Amino acid sequence: MAGDVAIEVNDLSKRYEIGGDQAGYLLLTERITERIRTIGRRPKPQEFWALRDINFEVQRGETLGVIGHNGAGKSTLLKILSRITPPTTGEARLHGRVGALLEVGTGFHPELTGRENVFLNGAILNMKRREIQSRFEEIVEFADIGPFIDTPVKRYSSGMQLRLAFSVAAHLEPEILIIDEVLSVGDLAFQQKCLGRMEAASREGRTVVFISHSLPSVVNLCDRAIMLSEGRIAAAGKVGEVVDAYVGDVTSDLERGIRDRRRHGNGKLRLTDFHLERNSELLDSPVTGGDFDMVLSFEKHTQESLRGTRVNLTIFTLSDQTPLLDLDTAQTGDSFSEIPEQGEIRCRLERCPLPAGQYYVDVRIDSGGERLDALNHIAEITVADGDFHRAGGTHQPMIDYRTVLVDHSWSLEAKQPEPLSAPDPARASGLAGQSSSSSA
Repeated sequence: MAGDVAIEVNDLSKRYEIGGDQAGYLLLTERITERIRTIGRRPKPQEFWALRDINFEVQRGETLGVIGHNGAGKSTLLKILSRITPPTTGEARLHGRVGALLEVGTGFHPELTGRENVFLNGAILNMKRREIQSRFEEIVEFADIGPFIDTPVKRYSSGMQLRLAFSVAAHLEPEILIIDEVLSVGDLAFQQKCLGRMEAASREGRTVVFISHSLPSVVNLCDRAIMLSEGRIAAAGKVGEVVDAYVGDVTSDLERGIRDRRRHGNGKLRLTDFHLERNSELLDSPVTGGDFDMVLSFEKHTQESLRGTRVNLTIFTLSDQTPLLDLDTAQTGDSFSEIPEQGEIRCRLERCPLPAGQYYVDVRIDSGGERLDALNHIAEITVADGDFHRAGGTHQPMIDYRTVLVDHSWSLEAKQPEPLSAPDPARASGLAGQSSSSSA
């Protein structure tokens, strides 16, 4: 091993088992009926390889970007690097102390205060108490949670947990810093602070592994990049070249018909078409503030009822892949008791809250703990400018930093000035008396 290598990944693979005994979210009577029905012919669990034959090295002081579609294996890779889950085959060697931020609240004990969690994380990193104390004020200032540092973490908002978690991971001097795309939870100002801190960590000679859907952030921050696709490394090298390969991959995938697209799932249900409608007519471009339907056509390839099927649509900005809307049947309480052989699933978006611009859509369909079908970037949507607030015109001032539009209103009230209080006669008399005495 060269002395300047911080991370070595050799023939790394990770296998999961899906299906089998997973009954999903069924009623007790349904669970019993299903168990009786399958006595003597319990289905064999299916293998799913999240990663296959991954090999790469990261030099000390280098920042490596990891990009790829949802479900490509990015988060699984970082969990293995962070020692959260073991690989099925192969190995990952990390030479140095590791700080990781993979999801909100990682490494925090909810019953402990922010202060106690800072010292707990430092102890896990094998730091001495005085080392943690020397960094404590800087951690609290960066996280901007000073008044709440002695409050139990379970009472923190997700944003507060994120700020403290990142501040701890970045300031307790890990030699290797692993950051997942969790930074999308924070506000824009905090994201910029985090990116600045990662740049500083790289300049200080630390190694950074960074996952993000924001291609501009990867280009600006990283020295090299790898692109994962279906659990394998599809491209590796200079950041610009890997990003170009990713964009080209997305473009070529869109040019195929949906039936021929790469997808994830067991094939029991397959999507065959995606289009937009308004008032039962095909729609090219929805309008900000207007209603429209996203329509998913499907075919079922199993005799199972597929009850409890869950459908998710996620809408991202096309330019920097920022997730904006997460539309899910589990959130609305919609449930499909039985899936026909062929049909359409509709998601109505009322008063489209997206500003004028370009977006793309990811789709996932699950049932009984199994992934039936999933397509990344199933379609692109161009939203036309419209009168969301019904202010009487479509040409409203554009605000660059808005992400989605919400109903709100403004008011102004005139207040009568309060009358000056009349002077207290007794007090005025007393003051006059004191004045006379002073004069005397």
